[in-house]
Amino acid sequence: MSEKEQLLSEYGEWIDRVKELADRDETLWSTPLAEGKWTVREVVCHIFRWDEYFFAEAIEKIARGEAPTSEHLNYDEFNENARDYAKASTTEDLVRQTIAAREQLIEAIRSMPEDVYDGDYTDKDGHPFKVAQFMKDFIWHDKHHLRQLELIG
Repeated sequence: MSEKEQLLSEYGEWIDRVKELADRDETLWSTPLAEGKWTVREVVCHIFRWDEYFFAEAIEKIARGEAPTSEHLNYDEFNENARDYAKASTTEDLVRQTIAAREQLIEAIRSMPEDVYDGDYTDKDGHPFKVAQFMKDFIWHDKHHLRQLELIG
């Protein structure tokens, strides 16, 4: 298996966990990961909204031959907006949107010719952007939250 396929496989693990969570009782979705921490719903939405952002601002653009327009955001503000979105969404809608967003990212990356996938890009802030590194960073991010989710069930 190529590194690209290995990364895509790991990146897809989030989908499996969200599907498992979808089958759980609704009360789990309102359970905080720990006292004073985000709820399961908020964590799922947090990852979903970052997936949306990086698809629109980087991966989709790279796939079309354009430069990524992703940039450093105010993470606290972005995450707070994701929490608000989570509170306003039904669990069913959130699950559907989360899975669709990750599948869209995976398909776009899988479809990239190797020269596009391996290309060196520069984001809006002038920082280097590589598709493989993007996936590695977010696989780490996913696993961080997956460990938290495992602790509550």
